Amino acid sequence: MINIAIDGPAGAGKSTIAKKVAAEKSYIYVDTGAMYRAMALFLLRNGIDPDDAAAISAVCHEPDITIEYREGVQVVLLNGENVNDSLRTPQVSDMASRSSVNPDVRDKLLELQRELARKQNVVMDGRDIGTVVLPNAQVKIFLTASVEVRAKRRYLELVQKGMEAELSDITEQIKERDYRDMNRPVAPLKQADDAILVDTSDMTIEQVVEKILLIIDDRI
Repeated sequence: MINIAIDGPAGAGKSTIAKKVAAEKSYIYVDTGAMYRAMALFLLRNGIDPDDAAAISAVCHEPDITIEYREGVQVVLLNGENVNDSLRTPQVSDMASRSSVNPDVRDKLLELQRELARKQNVVMDGRDIGTVVLPNAQVKIFLTASVEVRAKRRYLELVQKGMEAELSDITEQIKERDYRDMNRPVAPLKQADDAILVDTSDMTIEQVVEKILLIIDDRI
């Protein structure tokens, strides 16, 4: 099976790029971030304090989190409910960043991710795909962009969905999340030694996809 790992910080465009690359190659796209966001949504709905590691560990094995494709669209199911429209809020993003450091949360989701990669050609994006989840992936990409560019992208995404947002708040949230993700004790965000760095700050989506497809064709 062919495994493509795309890592990078929040707002780097990983999901958008990974989906398009997967479509171009006719591979399965696995959005690991969406799985962690679904877990975060479950924790929020149950009133779990993001700083209470024991409480998170106690309940993180309860939810059933799965990914299906319906008419070519990825659907994230939380206990059978399609939660696609609830996964991109700042509250869920913050909880996902905090809860994802919990070893029990990671163990819950890790095996599902690896099982998908064992059975099918996949493009998988996240923060530790090339270093932890799929260390033997044939192609590893580390996608990044400046904090300012990433904040503006997230701001526009929320505004287009009709949500209220402040660019300054989102910028600070991204800075804080970068620090947490890079300094967490379990599977911190970092570029794998054999990953190729792609800075998208001054690139269009189409240019990024084209560059990654060329990298894949060169490696496989």
